[in-house]
Amino acid sequence: MSDDIKQQFWKALADSPYVMLGATGERDHHIPMNVQLDKDANSAVWFFTSADNRLAGGGPAMAQFASKGHDLFACIAGTLRRETDPAVLDKLWNNGIAAWYEGGKDDPKLVLLRFDLDSAEIWTAEPGIKGMFKLATGWTMKEGELGKHAEVAL
Repeated sequence: MSDDIKQQFWKALADSPYVMLGATGERDHHIPMNVQLDKDANSAVWFFTSADNRLAGGGPAMAQFASKGHDLFACIAGTLRRETDPAVLDKLWNNGIAAWYEGGKDDPKLVLLRFDLDSAEIWTAEPGIKGMFKLATGWTMKEGELGKHAEVAL
C-alpha cells in the first residue's frame, strides 16, 4: 500500500504545489511555500525564498499538505539546506519565480532551499459507498472506511 499512497501523494503535490512549512521544534508559525518539483530528483523538493525569510538558514523542518480536493493530506519531515548548485537553480527557474526577484537569478536576496525528505504520514479520504452511508446517517465509522493511512519513507 505504501507505494500506491506515495504515488497518490506525488501526483497531488504536482497538481497543487503548496505547503505550509516550518522549522521543527520552533514556536514560529509555519508559512505557505510553493514547492518546486524535479521529476528526476530522489526524495527532495525545492523552495525559492529570500535571505530574510526565517527558514533561509535551513535545518530540520516539517511541511503540511492538503490536496486541492481535500482527499489527501500529508505531514512531511526532512531537512532544509541551501542549494548552491547553479544548474539546479537554472533548471527550476521560471517566470513565476522571476516575478518575485527584481535582480533575477543574481538577486542578492534570492535563496534556493532544498528540502531533503525523510518521511511522511499520508492520509487519503476516499470513502466507499458504505463509508458515505455511515457519514450521511451518523453511524459509527471504523478504521479504513474513510480512506487509507501510511507512514512512508520518502
